[in-house]
Amino acid sequence: MGVTMRDPYENSVENEQEKEEKAAAKDFGEFAECEKGSDADSDSDLETEGTHGLGEVVKDTLYLGFCQAFNVVPASCFLRQENAPELSLQHRGLGPQGAWALASTLTSNPYIKRLDLRDNGLCGAGAEALADVLSKNSSISDVDLSENQLGAPGVQALCAALAVNQAVQKMHLAGNSLEEQAAKYLADLLLIHTGLKSLDLSYNQLNDQAGETLGPALAENTGLTELNISWNHLRGPGAVAFARGLEANTFLKVLDISYNGFGDLGALAVAEALKANNVLEELNMSNNRISAAGALSLGLGLRVNQTLRILVVTRNPMQSEGCFDLLKSVQDNPASALELLDISDIEVNRKFDDLASSVKVILPGLCIKKGAHRVEKELLPVFRQYPPASVPK
Repeated sequence: MGVTMRDPYENSVENEQEKEEKAAAKDFGEFAECEKGSDADSDSDLETEGTHGLGEVVKDTLYLGFCQAFNVVPASCFLRQENAPELSLQHRGLGPQGAWALASTLTSNPYIKRLDLRDNGLCGAGAEALADVLSKNSSISDVDLSENQLGAPGVQALCAALAVNQAVQKMHLAGNSLEEQAAKYLADLLLIHTGLKSLDLSYNQLNDQAGETLGPALAENTGLTELNISWNHLRGPGAVAFARGLEANTFLKVLDISYNGFGDLGALAVAEALKANNVLEELNMSNNRISAAGALSLGLGLRVNQTLRILVVTRNPMQSEGCFDLLKSVQDNPASALELLDISDIEVNRKFDDLASSVKVILPGLCIKKGAHRVEKELLPVFRQYPPASVPK
């Protein structure tokens, strides 16, 4: 009986300790703000090269105190970078507790512009700590929280913080196991955060449902200029819905949807978007299961689009026929702005090469990147049969 009663008790104690730690973090953070305000003038007088000013000593003491309270090892590199414009703590194993300790001094830090905490096992609890920072700090504008197992709870906390304080302009959330639930929070953020310019959602598990959620939000967004949603699971109806969002968007300039599953239907939807969109400049559609038929559809958009400068379609099963149709569409568009067509890893034939030569006359600035050629009719030199050398008499 003693054994069965022990676990619930210990769990309750741990819950109480967690509540106390969060409460302590809040109180300590408020204290840090007060200290910073009272010592702001003295900092400039006391700081000398190679030494800490009074304000820095106070902040260091606060951070070290929190590390002790949360039973984590202090990150010495943080103490060296706390007054630099970029704080880089990649792969440090901070964990949720380390995030709370770090958050104690970041809230009022006026120096750091870019915060890089990639791969630290922060999880949802650590994201909550940093969300408190981002809701108050007006200096941090670039945040990298990739590969931290944030999940939907972590993204929910971050999106709520960014909705309150719109100082963050770049957010990296790659590799965080984000699914359709997280997409709902991100969609809400895109509708209200007009200051967010760059968003990285690559290497997640955003599926059809996520595409159907993000598409309408992308259509209504009025600020995002760069979006990376590569290496996800957008396919079928989700891919089509996402592409329709691109059609109505008037701000996005760079889009990476590579390594999804848009397929031929998705390519057709993107073509319709390219017909209407007069802003997008760079599009990466590599490895999207686009066949020759899909390339023909995509070409319909290239035939009229006047802003796209870079198109990457490598690793698609469109073969030389599909590549030919894409380039022919560019040739038929006198107002085309295309500067780079990347068809690397797709085997092309002489017919394509002949067309490429003709297009280069019309568009001398166009670069066609190709890495494979199909051998036709003529054998490679190594396989040719040469007449035997004459034997001297």
